[in-house]
Amino acid sequence: MVDFQVDESGSMCLLKAVLVVLRTILISRACLATENLALRQQLAVYRQSIKRPILRSRDRLFWASLAQLWPSWRDVLVIVQPETVVKWHRMGFKLYWRWKSKNVKVGRPRIDYEIRTLIRRMSRENPIWGAPRILSELRLLGYDVAESTVAKYMVRQRKPPSQTWRTFLDNHASEIAACDFFAVPTATFRVLYCFVVLSHDRRRVIHFNVTEHPSAQWTAQQIVEAFPYDEVPKYLLRDNDSIYGQLFQQRVKSLSIEEVKTAYRSPWQNPFAERLIGSVRRECLDHVIVLGEQHLKRILHEYIDYYNQARAHMSLDGNAPLPREVEPLDRGNVIALPQVGGLHHRYTRIAA
Repeated sequence: MVDFQVDESGSMCLLKAVLVVLRTILISRACLATENLALRQQLAVYRQSIKRPILRSRDRLFWASLAQLWPSWRDVLVIVQPETVVKWHRMGFKLYWRWKSKNVKVGRPRIDYEIRTLIRRMSRENPIWGAPRILSELRLLGYDVAESTVAKYMVRQRKPPSQTWRTFLDNHASEIAACDFFAVPTATFRVLYCFVVLSHDRRRVIHFNVTEHPSAQWTAQQIVEAFPYDEVPKYLLRDNDSIYGQLFQQRVKSLSIEEVKTAYRSPWQNPFAERLIGSVRRECLDHVIVLGEQHLKRILHEYIDYYNQARAHMSLDGNAPLPREVEPLDRGNVIALPQVGGLHHRYTRIAA
């Protein structure tokens, strides 16, 4: 009887414990469900008021991780689309492998900055060169690169390759000459006319003469005296002065010279001759009083000699039309040689 009561009392205790646990579970589930219902109602209101919520990096990391750990994550997701969470996971995967392989050097070694700059310089200065031609030049300079590398760093040309206008003019300058007149007043108010012929090759004055009464016949004779038959240029640049009449044109044509006329009132189209006349005035005639025709010829002869043989030109790399040699320091002391009556000086070295 006693044993039966003990067993009965033990069963009653166990039953009570199970009931307590069940009641606790049921109450907890009900509370949890109620709490979830309240949270979902607030999220629904939140979605209606805000079109796109602002999420931080840690929020994205939480959902990307939860999607891998909990199969039912899609059932409770409200603020974003499930595809967005999948995209976040893929982005994290890419960032992970980028971080893991950032210290690994792959591919070919980087080309030195000096070689890249030289390739661009060669392709810019020689627009008609291709990659094989530049590659040959680089190898002759001691650089060992691939042709694909040269092609990669060459300057891209928008238009078909062609030489520049400067190159074109430099290649044809030896075949171009220019002529022009300028007037010089004398001390007695007479007007003398000086005719100059200039070669475009090195800005060299080929011929000059002075007259008080210029004519087409006199001007045509100056062209004949300026150009021997073995030194005739192909083109003669001039303005539209009426003095270059039919007789002048026939004489020029007989020398197989083609005339190129500038536009009306456009002295800038004959720039070398205009610059020469300006230099003659600024560096010589503005500092003297011309007494007559012979006096002007003598002054111009001295200046033209100085202009051709001694005067340094910026466009000729600081040298004269008739090039001067560079004198070494050990040749001797520097002396000054007066030119054009002392208006200018030429400096040279002589042995001590």
